[in-house]
Amino acid sequence: MKVLAVFGTRPEAIKMCPVVLELYRHPDVQTRVCVTGQHRAMLDQVLDIFTVTPDYDMAIMRPRQTITDITTAVLTGMGPVLDDFAPDVVLVHGDTTTSMAAAMAAFYQQVPVGHVEAGLRTYNIYSPFPEEMNRKLITALATHYFAPTPGNQAALAREGITDNVVVTGNTVIDSFQYTLRPDYVFKDSLLAAHDFSEKTILLTAHRRENLGRPLENICHAVRALVEDHPDVSVVYPVHLNPAVRETVFDILGGLPRVSLIDPIDVEDMHNAMERCYLVMTDSGGLQEEAPHLGKPVIVLRTETERPEAVDAGTAVVAGIETQVIIDIVDNLLQSPDAYTSMSQAMNPYGDGHASERIVEYLRTRITGV
Repeated sequence: MKVLAVFGTRPEAIKMCPVVLELYRHPDVQTRVCVTGQHRAMLDQVLDIFTVTPDYDMAIMRPRQTITDITTAVLTGMGPVLDDFAPDVVLVHGDTTTSMAAAMAAFYQQVPVGHVEAGLRTYNIYSPFPEEMNRKLITALATHYFAPTPGNQAALAREGITDNVVVTGNTVIDSFQYTLRPDYVFKDSLLAAHDFSEKTILLTAHRRENLGRPLENICHAVRALVEDHPDVSVVYPVHLNPAVRETVFDILGGLPRVSLIDPIDVEDMHNAMERCYLVMTDSGGLQEEAPHLGKPVIVLRTETERPEAVDAGTAVVAGIETQVIIDIVDNLLQSPDAYTSMSQAMNPYGDGHASERIVEYLRTRITGV
C-alpha cells in the first residue's frame, strides 16, 4: 500500500504527524509526506518536533497570499507529486484550503482520498470561512472517512455518507504523547518566567470572522477580568497578523499580569495548557485539546463545529459580547463547583489511539491485511 499524506498548516501537522508516525511503523506501507507550506515557519516547527521529514515540499507560501492563490498553487503542485509517487490513497486533514485543493487534485487523477477529521459541521458556510465549505467539498471528494466522534459520523450519515466511515477519536489527542513532559522547560522566555501557580488563563483569538469589533470585545473582557481578579494572569500568544496585533496591543498592551507573546510551538502550547487554569479561545483545535487535560474551554465564537465538547460539559460557547464573556469566566473563577464540573467532565475526543485505528482501517480495507 502506498499512502501520501498531504498537509500545509501548523494545526494540520499537529494532527497528521501522529498518523504519519504510525504509518512509518508498518513496513508493508510505503508512506510519503507532501507539505504545501501554506504556513511556513509554524509548519516547520511542528515537523521538527515530531521528526517528520517531508518527501515533497511545494513551498507555496507567498506574501499576502489569498485563498485563490493557495488553491491554484496546490492544484498545480499536486500533479507532479501524484505522477511521481502514484499513491493508492491520499490522506488529507480537516478543513484547510490545502486539504480541499489536494483532495480535488487527487480526485482529478482518480486517486481515492481519505479524510482525517471528517464530519465536522456548523451548517453556516461563512463561519468559519472558508473552512466550513472546504470540509463539505472534501466530503464530496473523499472515499474514506475518519470521523473523530459518533456525532461526526451522524453528520455524515445525514448527508448520505454511510459507507467507509469509521469513528476513530481525534488524532490531536495522540499528539500529547510526543509533546507533554512533567519536567518540560519552556522555550519562550516569558513563558519560562511565568508563575503558573496563579490562576492563569491561556488565551488565543485570531480567527478571520473575529477581526474588528469582535476581537475588541474579547480584549475588553480580558482586561476587565484581570483588573477585577488580582489572582488572575493571562498568557496570550498573539497571531502575527497585523490586524490582530494592532487591536490586541492597543487594548491589552502594558497591562499588569497580561503576557502578550509571539506565537509558540506545539510543545510550549501543550505544556502551557497543561499548567493553566482555563482556556479562552476561538480556535477549533484547542476545544479538543484542553478537555483532555481537564481544562475548561471558553469558546470565543458564536457557534462551534465541535458540539461534543459543549454537550459533554467541557466547553461553553461564550460568543463575542464583552459582558457575556466576563460573566461566564467570572463564574468559573469564583465557583469551585462550576469549575470542577467542567474540568472533570469526560473528554469526548478519544483515548489517544486514533492514528492506530486509521492505519488499521487502511491496511485492512485497501490491502486486505
